[in-house]
Amino acid sequence: MSSTHPAAIDAAASGGVRPAELALLASVFVVAACGLVYELAAGALASYLLGDSVLQFSTVIGAYLFAMGIGSWLSKYVERQLIANFLRIELLVGLIGGLMPAGLFVAHSLLPVAATAPFRVLLYALVLVVGVLVGLEIPLVMRILKRQFAERWALKELVSQVLTFDYLGALAVSVAFPLLLVPHLGLVRTGLFFGLLNAAVAVWALWLFRGELRAWRSHALACAAVIGVLLLAFALADRLTTWSEDRFYGEPIVFSETSAYQRVVVTAGAQGVKLYLNGNLQFHSRDEYRYHESLVHPVMAAHGAPKRVLVLGGGDGMAVREVLKHPSVEQVTLVELDPAMTRLFATEPRLVALNGAALASPKLRIVNDDAFVWLDRTAASDETFDIVVADFPDPSNHAIGKLYSTSFYELLASRLAASGYAVIQTTSPLIARKSFWTVVSTVEAAGLQATPYHAHVPSFGEWGFVIASRRPLAAAAMRERLPAGLRFLAPAGLPALFDFPADMARVEAEPNRLSTQELVHTFEQEWGKARE
Repeated sequence: MSSTHPAAIDAAASGGVRPAELALLASVFVVAACGLVYELAAGALASYLLGDSVLQFSTVIGAYLFAMGIGSWLSKYVERQLIANFLRIELLVGLIGGLMPAGLFVAHSLLPVAATAPFRVLLYALVLVVGVLVGLEIPLVMRILKRQFAERWALKELVSQVLTFDYLGALAVSVAFPLLLVPHLGLVRTGLFFGLLNAAVAVWALWLFRGELRAWRSHALACAAVIGVLLLAFALADRLTTWSEDRFYGEPIVFSETSAYQRVVVTAGAQGVKLYLNGNLQFHSRDEYRYHESLVHPVMAAHGAPKRVLVLGGGDGMAVREVLKHPSVEQVTLVELDPAMTRLFATEPRLVALNGAALASPKLRIVNDDAFVWLDRTAASDETFDIVVADFPDPSNHAIGKLYSTSFYELLASRLAASGYAVIQTTSPLIARKSFWTVVSTVEAAGLQATPYHAHVPSFGEWGFVIASRRPLAAAAMRERLPAGLRFLAPAGLPALFDFPADMARVEAEPNRLSTQELVHTFEQEWGKARE
């Protein structure tokens, strides 16, 4: 049997080796936590930057697990200097895995916007490299433990202990990643922090097995170098992120935050203020009034005297601003998933100026919740609304796609007053024609009448909306009841909104159901072609 570490011999002589055992098992906990963080960070970045979170997380996790399997298989060829090789692997995992989020952010900002293929190659190359290295870790730890403490532990006990600490580390990180790490550290610093933890495991191994390692000084210098690089990157993380995003967005960033749900970026340039969620433009201050007036006022005017209004999404307060232009409104309920959005647009002066301090209105009640969950949870309530405004982001992933499903519209219909109207923002009928008409078919499949219309918003092009109701649209009344002072909508121009030219005319499309979410795939295909 290989020589045992002096500390283990001394401990055995005195009746126990538990401190050294626990130190190595604690290393297993940290190693497992770090490995899962790199996997989650890669998946989150892929969903932020490439869209479709289900696809990105599935492919990243699949590639990562495959690479871990390769690493575990390769571990059998590591026959000598187990501790030295384990130390080297820890430093490599810490360096590559820790710098991976920062490197991907920089690469994304340097590559052309439409050049997703090179970015995907880099992403999956890094995922495979880190996965192989992580796959090497646990088999080597088990062999080191077996060598050091074979007299105390049978193989079944060793496997049980190692896997227990491995799974506990994974559990801790899976909870902490969305709730603590990303909201407080951000993706870049989270990766660097766990890179430092990997390096700390290497330092601990260096100290614990100092009597067995050859070239101890070289290992110590390698540890110091890796820790130095990671600490420097951690200190410069904000500058690095700001530089990358400034380059990507092309305008000065005045606010950025990674919330538990999304990356929120606000830019302010010579032409105005822009809001981006996960890299996708949500509004430009120079023409957002065209979008929000078109979204809100046709249904509000058609109803005539709406008192209770429900706004789903729209945490920027722009839709609420338009709703409050109607004096009949007594109460507005805003259901916005991300509290970071409502907080930002209620406190940042330039954004408060844009929404006219709508989020401070005494008529407004803000609920920070998932719209689908909220509607489902309150389904038994007898509260109904005269107007429902669904102002969600486009259905680029399954988490949002559920908000464009028959199940969601059935829930929405249950809260709509008998004479009420709902309006849904519905992507571009010109660029994403089938996606647009899929939403129309979905509304109809939910048992509601669908009245589609469109408006031109320069920042987005031709943009579409769908009115859902139980009664025909009161078009004549709508033209008579528009509020004064609008910048875009006028009675004479309203009929043109409901006229679809040949290149936007209806096409056959199946309803979007929660079980399949075909709309997400259709949307990605159509917008993917538009970006080429």
